[in-house]
Amino acid sequence: MSQKIFIKTFGCQMNEYDTNRIFDSVKKIGFQKTENYEDADCYLLNTCHIRDKAKEKVYHDIGRVKKTFRFREKPLVIIAGCVAQAENAEMLKREPYIDFIIGPQSYHKINDTILNYIEDKKRIEETEFDAVSKFEYFKKIKNESGKISSFLTIQEGCDKFCHFCVVPYTRGPEYSRPFQEIIDEAKYLVDNGSKEIILLGQNVNAYNFNEYKLSNLILEIEKISGIERIRYTTSHPKDMTEDLIEVYRYSKKLMPLVHLPVQSGSNKILDHMNRKHTINEYIKVFEKLKKINSNIQFSSDFIIGYPGEENEDFEDTLKLIQRIKFINSYSFIFSPRPGTVAADLKLVDKKISFKRLEKIQNLLFENQTTMNKSLENKILNVLVENLTENKVQVFGRSEYMTSVIFNGKKEDIGKVVPVKIKQSNRSTLFGEKIINTNQKVA
Repeated sequence: MSQKIFIKTFGCQMNEYDTNRIFDSVKKIGFQKTENYEDADCYLLNTCHIRDKAKEKVYHDIGRVKKTFRFREKPLVIIAGCVAQAENAEMLKREPYIDFIIGPQSYHKINDTILNYIEDKKRIEETEFDAVSKFEYFKKIKNESGKISSFLTIQEGCDKFCHFCVVPYTRGPEYSRPFQEIIDEAKYLVDNGSKEIILLGQNVNAYNFNEYKLSNLILEIEKISGIERIRYTTSHPKDMTEDLIEVYRYSKKLMPLVHLPVQSGSNKILDHMNRKHTINEYIKVFEKLKKINSNIQFSSDFIIGYPGEENEDFEDTLKLIQRIKFINSYSFIFSPRPGTVAADLKLVDKKISFKRLEKIQNLLFENQTTMNKSLENKILNVLVENLTENKVQVFGRSEYMTSVIFNGKKEDIGKVVPVKIKQSNRSTLFGEKIINTNQKVA
């Protein structure tokens, strides 16, 4: 069998990692990747349930496929990911165009499920929580992502049960992959061209396999010859342990950007959310890291208009942003997720929430712009990832994950290059490659 598969990925980096591993798997049964869904024999949506109207996005995309294929043979249509896990039976009932549903912990079954469907056309759902079998299966299949910056999932699931979050219900309980299995995958990625490894988990700093923690992983991975940079996401403040904080003192490859979602600056709201940390505890982590390295910067996530949020709570969030000066954060209005504790709580008035969101985003954008402006006329180390669309310049990222565009060459891809920043906007830095490497890097 030689057929084409198209996968559209929504949501987080873990979904991107999962998509790459699905591609690696279905190659074994004759599927090849296509970037054009109109050419596909199989159309797969890898979904995310974090944001509002996730289901409706799925139905919208299926509608587009229906229209495209209305006078042609229908492709195999698969819904995967967290929406599939949470809404499986309803989706099969509502949309006959869907052939089968597969949840994130059942991807090791995808080849058999596809072949079985082709054989008997039976619409089914595969949504068992079986992270162990999933990773046992995928460790036998090489990760062929082949990117300069590559994702590597080390942990899945979450046991925190924040009242707004659907992840414990869609990804299951916390599971940490075996230590050596992760190291082996990291080595393979580096051997195949990766220079940066981004360690992933729903609660990545809760990684705990036997006596090994995230700190041990970072220090072991940086020993791999050819690795230039290490990052990790997404973290929980409760799991920013002393050993992980101390890694920033000793590691030479761990980047100085900490993505640590706080969600709110109000202790009252954090308690309502069941976040299990206080603002004071969060600030202590910030202060400890800044003491180790003053160049460390923070990014975060913020939920605006959480049920019960009053003006005082919102002002506390503004104060926290002003204090920490987050350089790159995500903010969005609370939307209830079915099955969570917060699903039925009384919502904050929409107009108030939108005004608050605008104010928050303006402040966050101001911080981001100020940070980028401060880098003008300084020299940064940039890991070059690719040519830009015009093929005249190259694209890379700074240590703080900021996009950098400069006058490099194809030969620079995969290298860490010194770049003098000439201009900036909120999201991007523009510069020139430095030939005289004696100049000081910021």
